[in-house]
Formats: sequence, structure tokens, C-alpha cells
Amino acid sequence: MAPVCARLRMRIVFFQPDIPQNLGASMRTAACFGAGMDVIEPCAFPLTDKGIRKAAMDYGAAIAPVRHASWNTYTESAEAGAGRLVLFTTAGATDLWDFAFEPDDRLLFGRESAGVPEAIHAAADCRVRIPIRADMRSLNVAMSAGIALAEASRQHRNNP
Repeated sequence: MAPVCARLRMRIVFFQPDIPQNLGASMRTAACFGAGMDVIEPCAFPLTDKGIRKAAMDYGAAIAPVRHASWNTYTESAEAGAGRLVLFTTAGATDLWDFAFEPDDRLLFGRESAGVPEAIHAAADCRVRIPIRADMRSLNVAMSAGIALAEASRQHRNNP
């Protein structure tokens, strides 16, 4: 029998997402890995409860993203009070394969069109990049969140 993935205490944090389909795919990924999710608004699309249910498809019962009206609101929230803030960025200092995840890490992903502002870069405890070919610009943000959660889960599979 295949081992079951333990619930992660980690959280995916999306900063002002631009594309609803990416948010929906990441909600499904978080649900499947047992991670929590935060969405820092404003989004580039209407984010309604009905829209979240539609984006999450039949995974809606397994994931309830916590919405934050702004970066400041997020930083004052209970969700932001635990663990390190790990920013995934093409300007990251550490390759994903060399990064040691901690159980309460919060994995931050920026806007598809612009990443995160410099002040948020500075607020991150760690900056991680997913190594890709030098002639490629970047990965899709939903794909990046999935890769990050898969690696974090792999590292903690025997120590949830």
C-alpha cells in the first residue's frame, strides 16, 4: 500500500494573484498536500466566495483559503505569526534542492506579472529559487507552488 501524505503545517501564501486559474490550481495542490493557504488581496480578478468554490472545484471542502485585505493585514494575522516567510523568486539566494524546509514555513509566491515589491523581499526570512534552464524566464506560479510543496513534503515525509 502506498504511503499517505501527512498534513503539512505549511501554508502557501499568494500575494495579489493575477490569474484565477493559477489560484484554483494551487488551492487544489494545497488541499492534496494538506497545506493551508492565504491570499493577500487585492487580486487582479474578483475574488468572491462563489469564485473560490468554483476555482477549487470539488476540493472546496478540503481547503478554505484565508483572505487578507492587504500585506499589512496579513502581517498582523495569526497565520503570519508562525514559521519563516520563504519567498520563492527568480532572484532567490538558495536553490530549492539545497533548502531545508521547516514544518511551519509559509511559502510566499508573488504576482504572475510583477512578483512582490522590494519591501516584501526584505521582509522574507529566506529567498528560494527553483533552478530552471538559463534561457528560460520563469515557471508558472501554480507549478512553482506545487514543486515547492512536493519538495517540502518529501523532506518531512518521515517527520510530519
